[in-house]
Amino acid sequence: MTLKIVNPGLATSIQDLGRPGYFHLGIPMGGAMDRYALRAANMLVGNDEGAACLEAVFLGPVIEFTEDATVAVTGATLPIKVDGDYKEPWTSFTVKAGQTLSFEFLKAGARIYIAISGGITTPIALGSRSTYPIGALGGIEGRAIKAGDELPTGGSQGPGDGRSVPDALRRTPENPARLRVLPGLYWHRLTEAAGAGFFEDEWTVAPEADRMGYRFKGGRPLEFVAREQPFGAGADPSNIVDGGYSYGSIQVPGGTEPIVLHRDAVSGGGYFTLGAVISADMDLIGQLQPHTSVRFERVDMQQALAARKDRQAMLGQLRQRLS
Repeated sequence: MTLKIVNPGLATSIQDLGRPGYFHLGIPMGGAMDRYALRAANMLVGNDEGAACLEAVFLGPVIEFTEDATVAVTGATLPIKVDGDYKEPWTSFTVKAGQTLSFEFLKAGARIYIAISGGITTPIALGSRSTYPIGALGGIEGRAIKAGDELPTGGSQGPGDGRSVPDALRRTPENPARLRVLPGLYWHRLTEAAGAGFFEDEWTVAPEADRMGYRFKGGRPLEFVAREQPFGAGADPSNIVDGGYSYGSIQVPGGTEPIVLHRDAVSGGGYFTLGAVISADMDLIGQLQPHTSVRFERVDMQQALAARKDRQAMLGQLRQRLS
């Protein structure tokens, strides 16, 4: 079966759970910005959790189906229609051959995940079908989908209508959103007042927010402990000679606007990083719109591990519910 793309929507790409194992070569893991939502969509239609789906940002695509399939849409709140009839989010439904899936305007969140029974079966690149545009890897020719594309799928009809994720297992950001941060190796570069201010201030998501990273603005500029800059670091106190960037690292170029590095970010560079958003909260970032209010909350390693355990427990409940 193929999916005919009538209208691609905005920055719609093929994503799965990414391609681990190549970060040392400068190739990020990539994959879904909201991994939980992608997993849920796949479970709803009877796919493997990591099957390739469509990730659409703010504006959904228009897709014509050539065969019957089970479909589920999770993540952001973007009203779903099949030939003009509304369908429930986070719930499986059937699309018949010749019918068209479309979406209305965004109501909440930022990204939707569209799972089709059988999954999208474009060629695998370095162990994944995820689209990485900077490296021209995965997806369709390493790019976002466009009108006229025909996407191959596994052809399964799936379990049909009515499988649903309860509200308690649909995680959405708070208002203001709360992002927990574990201070890192370069935290000592900040003055005590600057470190406290980072967590006290309310920040907003800047328009520069994409798969590489989310920029935040509105808080007080950071001040650095005075030192003689090491050779090769340059004059700006926010610079270091060089360092590796973990997923979720927070760099602050010039000490003004923090950037949380996300799925398609680079693996290293010359900006200091004050810490990292914990793994349990990274999916939430993928659902933040520009101008959303955000508070950063300091946690220690034990709290970060407890949050990860809670996240794994929630995923376990979802698996049990949809098994």
